[in-house]
Amino acid sequence: MPKNASSSSNISATPATVPQAFLLSSQQGEAARTLLSYACSLALPGPDAQLVAVVVAIRAARGGVGNLTGADLSALRLGDAREAVHALRCLGWQIGDALFSNDPATPVPITVPDMARTDDHPLPFGKNVRSRVSGWTTRAMSAKPVKKLPPAARLAGLFLAAHSTSKLLGQIPPDFTDACRAALPDLLRKGFLTELSEDRYRLDPAVRHLSGLHRPTEDERTAEAAKAEGQVECRMRPAVRFDAAAWSQWKNAATPALRRHAEAVEYCAVCTLEPGQVAAAFMERVRPQFVPKWIKNAYGEWKEAHPDRGPQAAEFTVVFRAEHGHGPSFNQLCSGLGWDVCRSVRSFIVQRLLSNEWLMDTSPVPWTLRPGVMAQAQGISLPKARASAVAVRPGA
Repeated sequence: MPKNASSSSNISATPATVPQAFLLSSQQGEAARTLLSYACSLALPGPDAQLVAVVVAIRAARGGVGNLTGADLSALRLGDAREAVHALRCLGWQIGDALFSNDPATPVPITVPDMARTDDHPLPFGKNVRSRVSGWTTRAMSAKPVKKLPPAARLAGLFLAAHSTSKLLGQIPPDFTDACRAALPDLLRKGFLTELSEDRYRLDPAVRHLSGLHRPTEDERTAEAAKAEGQVECRMRPAVRFDAAAWSQWKNAATPALRRHAEAVEYCAVCTLEPGQVAAAFMERVRPQFVPKWIKNAYGEWKEAHPDRGPQAAEFTVVFRAEHGHGPSFNQLCSGLGWDVCRSVRSFIVQRLLSNEWLMDTSPVPWTLRPGVMAQAQGISLPKARASAVAVRPGA
C-alpha cells in the first residue's frame, strides 16, 4: 500500500524549491545573444542608451517600428533618460517628444531604420521568437537581484543570463563592455551570481529561468565538467565507450515510440548529454541490486529533513518535461532539487518515491519519470493528463 503524505507535506510549500521553467529555448537564447550584441555594437555612449536600444530594437525587429511608453522608460531607471534618447536619435532613430510629454501609459512609436531593412537584417527573428525574447528582457531586468541596480549592472545581467548554459555556467563574451565588467561585483553581492572567476561565472539558482541555454563548446564542456552540478562522482567512473554502430542498430530494432524517446534524450538541447552516456543508459540491462544498511540509514536521515519530497519531485518532473520533452534521470531529479547525497542514496530515494507512488516510470526505460498516483491525487500531473481528467469529468 502506498504511504500517505505526512501532515507536514503540502503543495503550497513546493513552489519555493521547484525550479521555474526556462523562459527561452536554446534557439530563442541565441536570438537574445544576437540582440545584445547588436545593441552593444551601436555607437552609443554608455549603458543607459544601450539598455534603451535593447528594449526598443527587439520590439521593432519585425517591421522597423516598436512602441515604447513613458512608463517603460521610467522602469529602466536610467541616469539620464533624455540623454539616452538623444544618443539614439543621433543614430537616426525616430523618437518623438511625446515620449516625455504625453500620458506615461500611451505607446509612442519609434522607427529604427536598421529594422526596416529587407536585406541583411540584424535581427531576423520570427514573430514568436521576437515576442519571447522581448518578454525575457523585461523579466530579466526586473529580476529581484538586479531591478534596483544601475543600468550597467542590469545590462551585465542580461548578458550573463543569455550566455549561461542549462547548468547555469557561463563565460563572459568578447563584446561584454567595460561598464558591464565594472558592475560584476554588484551582481555577485546581490546574488545574481554565485561564482565569478576571471571570465567564468555561475548564475544563482534563483534566476535559473533566465538562462539563455547557451550550448558550451567542447573545450568549455571539458573545462567545466568537474564543476557541473550532479557530476562529481563521474570523475571516479570510467568513460563510457561509445559504439556508434551498436547504438544505431539498437535504435533500428526499437519500436517507433521507444526510438523517438531515445532520440529526444540524445538530441535534447537542454541536457547536452554525451551520445555514449545516452546509449549506455538505454542499452545496458538493469539488474536488481542489494541495498546495504548504510544506504537505508542515510536515506532515513535525509527523509527526516525532506518531508515534502514527494510533491516536490512530482512537480519537478512536470517542469522538466515541459523544458526537455522527456523526463529527468534519477541524477537530474536529485540535482535539480538540490538533494546533495551520493549516487547510491539518490537511486534509493527515487526508488522509494516510485514505491510510494509519488512518481511513476516506464521501467526499464530511462528518462521516463513523471507524476505518480499519489501526486495526481493532489493535482500534480502532466498537461495531457490534466486535459484528460477535464474531458471525463461528470457534467463537463
